[in-house]
Amino acid sequence: MRDLPPVNALDLRTRRIGMLCVAAAAMLFASKGLFGKALYARGVGFELLVAVRSVMAMPLFLWVGLRGGLGAPAVSGDDEAQTPAVTPAPAAPPRARAVIGAVVAGITCYVVGALVDFQALTLIDASVERVLLFSYPAMVVMIDSVIRRRAPERRVVAALAVTYVGIFFAMGGIDIFELRANLLGAGLTLVAAFTTAIYFLIGESYTRELGSTRFASIGMSSAAVVLAVYFAVFRSFAEIAALDARDWVLLGILAIFCMFVPGLLQAEGMRRVGAQRGAIGSTIGPVTTIVLAALFLDERLNGWQMLGSAMIVGSILVLSLGKYDRR
Repeated sequence: MRDLPPVNALDLRTRRIGMLCVAAAAMLFASKGLFGKALYARGVGFELLVAVRSVMAMPLFLWVGLRGGLGAPAVSGDDEAQTPAVTPAPAAPPRARAVIGAVVAGITCYVVGALVDFQALTLIDASVERVLLFSYPAMVVMIDSVIRRRAPERRVVAALAVTYVGIFFAMGGIDIFELRANLLGAGLTLVAAFTTAIYFLIGESYTRELGSTRFASIGMSSAAVVLAVYFAVFRSFAEIAALDARDWVLLGILAIFCMFVPGLLQAEGMRRVGAQRGAIGSTIGPVTTIVLAALFLDERLNGWQMLGSAMIVGSILVLSLGKYDRR
């Protein structure tokens, strides 16, 4: 019988796999804009796209969320960055308040946020959208400071200032024509980023009780139900009937490979390495979108937008590393 590797080797392997999961999730999420743009070019509206994507993914999220049962052990936050125990102790069933929190977070992020985000993709380049959406960690820091009534450190304030100057440059900077062209789409994307920040802030309160995977499953499944009702009331089912086979393939890719799979990879990665290390690994997302958009959509950022993108990603990395260093 082979000797088991030492504990520190197991821990290192766990963290490496976790970082790979986080990076893979970020790259899959980053490809969302490409498939969205392809569907728009085929005449599919953003409301139809968001509704069908969520409904297609809902059975998968329900399966994952219900698989462990309500009494399954939950892990979250930096407590997730531990080597999994062989026989975890059973946890108490979650409170109704935790479930309601997951529902509210899901509707906020995956209904309101998704609708405005995919509408923004009809107005601005996918690369600009992804970079602006990635500003949500800075919003988390700002909202958390307001809630706690505690001023952030100077280093954090500097990183936040760089983030929002970067947002200005990513929108076009001193190029007034580019700035005006991107203003509405960028504004919608920042609203989507704000809903993502709300999702993570609510998650900090309840993922310890529900577990990160179940929290995401409840939130995304709730959003799918609301989107289905929204589409039935405000849109026409004739739009669904008009979809052809290629449209369904693209929607299926969006639902499975740009929503469900990266959602699981992100949850697993966070469980293995913790939220702060995971945030560092996710910085590959905007870079991936810029490269893919250049290759497949022929999108090119100008000099100001490249500078703004670098400022946003760099400042978010500084914020994440600062939290990691204080551990």
